[in-house]
Amino acid sequence: MPQCFDEMTLPDGATRAVYGKVARWLAETSSELLASRRAQAELLFRRIGITFAVYGDKDASERLIPFDIVPRVIGRSEWARLETGLVQRVTALNRFLADIYGGQEIVKAGVIPADMILTNAHFQREMCGRHIPHDIYVHIAGIDVVRIDEGDFYVLEDNLRTPSGVSYMLENREVMMRLAPDLFAEYRVAPVENYPDALLATLRSVSPSAARREPTIVLLTPGQYNSAYYEHSFLADKLGVELVEGRDLLVRDNVVYMRTTEGPKRVDVIYRRIDDDFLDPLAFRPDSLLGVPGLFNAYISGNVTLANAVGTGIGDDKAIYSYVPDMIDFYLGEKPILKNVPTWRCREADARAYVVDHLAELVVKEVNGSGGYGMLIGPHATRDEITLFREKLTAKPENFIAQPTLGLSTCPTSFDGGVAPRHVDLRPFVLSGSDGVRVVPGGLTRVALKEGSLVVNSSQGGGTKDTWVVDDARFENLPSGTFSQAQIQAQAELNQ
Repeated sequence: MPQCFDEMTLPDGATRAVYGKVARWLAETSSELLASRRAQAELLFRRIGITFAVYGDKDASERLIPFDIVPRVIGRSEWARLETGLVQRVTALNRFLADIYGGQEIVKAGVIPADMILTNAHFQREMCGRHIPHDIYVHIAGIDVVRIDEGDFYVLEDNLRTPSGVSYMLENREVMMRLAPDLFAEYRVAPVENYPDALLATLRSVSPSAARREPTIVLLTPGQYNSAYYEHSFLADKLGVELVEGRDLLVRDNVVYMRTTEGPKRVDVIYRRIDDDFLDPLAFRPDSLLGVPGLFNAYISGNVTLANAVGTGIGDDKAIYSYVPDMIDFYLGEKPILKNVPTWRCREADARAYVVDHLAELVVKEVNGSGGYGMLIGPHATRDEITLFREKLTAKPENFIAQPTLGLSTCPTSFDGGVAPRHVDLRPFVLSGSDGVRVVPGGLTRVALKEGSLVVNSSQGGGTKDTWVVDDARFENLPSGTFSQAQIQAQAELNQ
């Protein structure tokens, strides 16, 4: 296992300055009190109803994602660089999507092989040559980043289709303000509770109807049996928009309407949490009962905005991911601020030969995989698992990429046995509208609760943490109005 960067503790055992107050709080808080707060957190999440479904698991179809009471802390100077890199990356990805459905200049220039685009399962030929409102494809992005080496941030993957997890980011913050107001009061923590306002502003800004002062926005869900349904209903409530299913919408003369008790009401923006294939049975899968007949024609006619755009899923492909640094250079003429994790594309003969010979050392992923499924973690795999994966890879090498086994950074984590480091990643959320790009300060930290485990996905037993972006030496003299300190103090008084 590679050497891991400990976000709290220096190699000599001293505590990093940004974690100093957390270290003191942990030293002063008994294990019994930590256990009590963990139990209270679980009770709060159960009352709120935060669950996710595990498909194919008959014994646990609805689960709580375990929550860790010890926050992850990031200094604002570190965050500033990460935020700049995220804006750069999402800007380039938006340019890439507009290009491949337009002039395909990046293909003509030989930067990306044409077949990687044209044969990709998520490339939607129906979008070629189409104009979409404001030429923005990715309105909401979740970019997974990890810290390795000396603590530098690396991008692990891009989530552009229907990124999830923001509800946990918001609820984690609310629970921490209730259960640890004493620690909260010690820091000046950048707020995340304004994310719904930022998202609503982004969605309003991309309405296709400039003359309509107050666009009608809806959130389209597959329904209550979807694994992320809680998040869909949560966000609709926070945004103050209607949560709708396909049957609640209709299309007339290429205009989308919502059925209401007062008659049809025109819809301008659809924040959709349904994959492309199920959006419109007339344009994509004819057996889909989730979508809206005629929706795609209304979309390409410019009468409704879909967030995110049809065809963004190609940006989630893990082989396409390996070209993002090239996209940044090609479209922006800049060097990437955030590095990619080194990646071998198994479709290439030399890379494939190396990967086949080093499976026991590498992490191998399906290019369209997600949720921690369909992957091989070589150092933790059995000989039989490696043999089986070698056969799969050799049969269809274009379906796989490989990466080194990363020593993900660790953060202090509380569990029944005490407090110890556990591996983490981070999913910041990036919003792109006609009025600019916004990044919420923090994001969703996922933590591998099992000792030594590198798998942080909730479906694989991972948990979550609240992520605090706090003052450090570079920002310590900023005016207090930069942060929601009044809200923190009010919550602290409420819990006394």
